[in-house]
Amino acid sequence: MRNALLAVPAAILLCGCAVGPDYAGPPSIAGRESKPFLRANSEIVAPGPLLEEWWSLLRDPLLDQLEARALAGNPGLAAARSRVSQARATVRREQANRLPALAAQVTTVQARVPGLDLPATPPATPSNPTAAETQDRLSIYNVGLNANWEVDFAGGQSRRIESANAEAAALVATVDDAKVQLTAEVARAYISLREAQLRLELARQEQVLQQQTLELTYQRYSAGALPLFPVGAANAELELLRSQIAEAEADIAVFKDALSVLTGSAPGGLDDLLAAPAPIPLPPASIAVSDPAGLIARRPDIRAAERRLAAANARVGVAEAARFPRLSFMGILGLGGTDPEDVFDVANLSTIALPRLQWSLLDFGRTAAAIDQAQAARGEADARYRDVVLRALQDAEQSLQRFGQHRINVAALTQISRQADTAAELNQQRFTAGAIGRSDLNLALRQRAQARANLSRAVAAMTTSWVAIQKSLGLGWRAEATPLPEGSPDRG
Repeated sequence: MRNALLAVPAAILLCGCAVGPDYAGPPSIAGRESKPFLRANSEIVAPGPLLEEWWSLLRDPLLDQLEARALAGNPGLAAARSRVSQARATVRREQANRLPALAAQVTTVQARVPGLDLPATPPATPSNPTAAETQDRLSIYNVGLNANWEVDFAGGQSRRIESANAEAAALVATVDDAKVQLTAEVARAYISLREAQLRLELARQEQVLQQQTLELTYQRYSAGALPLFPVGAANAELELLRSQIAEAEADIAVFKDALSVLTGSAPGGLDDLLAAPAPIPLPPASIAVSDPAGLIARRPDIRAAERRLAAANARVGVAEAARFPRLSFMGILGLGGTDPEDVFDVANLSTIALPRLQWSLLDFGRTAAAIDQAQAARGEADARYRDVVLRALQDAEQSLQRFGQHRINVAALTQISRQADTAAELNQQRFTAGAIGRSDLNLALRQRAQARANLSRAVAAMTTSWVAIQKSLGLGWRAEATPLPEGSPDRG
């Protein structure tokens, strides 16, 4: 008993301190932060500042409008912001838990305790024989205030605040990551829509040409100049084009609905705005790319993982604080007595102070198990952080590699399209001179349309891969003025 009492002053000295490991920052990833990206081709990568609103580099006003609508009206983004508000409220609640709680109370106690020897009022008389029976009854009435306060000896509550603060910061980063994902998804859907619209236009041109070819082939068959097989082949080509047209029309509807939902509208809400075809937006000739260190510092998913690691580290301190004593105080200040009228008499002021010291001496390993669990959770968070960083680096390297590949494809298909244009012009001249027939001319015109369709798909793939680079770099968000609550450990 004496040793326990001597430990109390030592425990009091711990007040204001926090047990558990202090957060030392995230782990390094094998020195990759100081090295450039391996797949960054010097022909397409140029130094320069990164642009957060990267979609403006595509120089498409309608895309700019869609991105602004999505950032303002996407319900998923609004839900993420609401989760941030919940986390900030949790921080404020944990901060308030360090302070005393004061409440008003009205109390009445009616008790019958056999053997309780209280003087009867009034005393028993022959005319009032039941007065003696009230001696074992007790009545108390009180109106006043009560206060409760627990001293944070080992800093467990401070660690709770630190953990809640880190979780709130992680959710802020999650909102930023949602912006990155959203802006990239809007751009991809818009690029796919423009490619589908161009594909539909070219397929319809081919349909007209193939219809003419089928009619000419059937005329020659009717005249006995051709067997039936070429007619069937021409008709099969026409049916294939019809299926391609139906597929393009379905793709256009799907991408329009996707853009409507991404911007917070019902499916079909942007049909009029997106009805007119437009060219596929082209990326800039060069890309501003930072180094892996800049990516790690900027990507919101990495920042979220780092903050969750900090939160897990703080929860180890919360678990370790359970090893130390807990001192709490309860105080009552009120008016009252054994009669209801006593609550109106200021002379009947009652005060009660109830200090309480609690120290778990035998819990059969519950506290140790909780500490082991918190340490294992910190190890998991550390591993998840390293996994997120490695995947982010992989994402950036692959995006750079694919963009370079798509640029080569576009250059090759551009040459093929130019050759198809030249061939179509020459065949037009030969048809005008009577050297070839309409079927041969239509074949050349169809080959030109097919070359243009292939080129448009390659351009769309190239621009989409450029969007993937911006997404992998963590662009598409801008820091909002949302300071952490006063007194938070993460504040400067």
